[in-house]
Amino acid sequence: MGGGRGWSLSNDDLKKLEKIAKESLKKDAQPAKRNVFISFVYEDIKDVNMLRAQSKNENSDIEFNDWSLQEPFDSKRAEYIRRGITERIRQSSVTLVYISEKTADSKWVNWEINESIRLGKGVKGVYKGNVPPSKLPEAITKNKIQLIPWTQKGIAKAIEKAAEGKQ
Repeated sequence: MGGGRGWSLSNDDLKKLEKIAKESLKKDAQPAKRNVFISFVYEDIKDVNMLRAQSKNENSDIEFNDWSLQEPFDSKRAEYIRRGITERIRQSSVTLVYISEKTADSKWVNWEINESIRLGKGVKGVYKGNVPPSKLPEAITKNKIQLIPWTQKGIAKAIEKAAEGKQ
């Protein structure tokens, strides 16, 4: 008569396991933070830093990991800079282009947009105010990149759509 004895859980143990399983499922159902590369001209650093701060505020709808450059590359060698930026874009799922009156003339912003598209990343443009600047980077117009006004919900939704491949 061998009869191994099985084990059983108490009702309290079952309730604890059920609670753990529900919390795990709920956590898995929440969208993951997206890795975002922010393309901008350095003259707009104050606005971009405000956007970065909003992504860290727990009461904000904007939530992402910032993979953009915190400081400009300390080099005048264009190829070195391109390699560094390409790696940052590669690590991201979305490129968010901050658009101001100064952005249109930036060769680097145009290159970052085109590089993001080449690498298969979602790209969205964001601007402050009610109307986008009249002059836009060529890569924005050429690639028909969607522009959105700077609102927390709008940016959060745009990042999510771009990450899912919906332009």
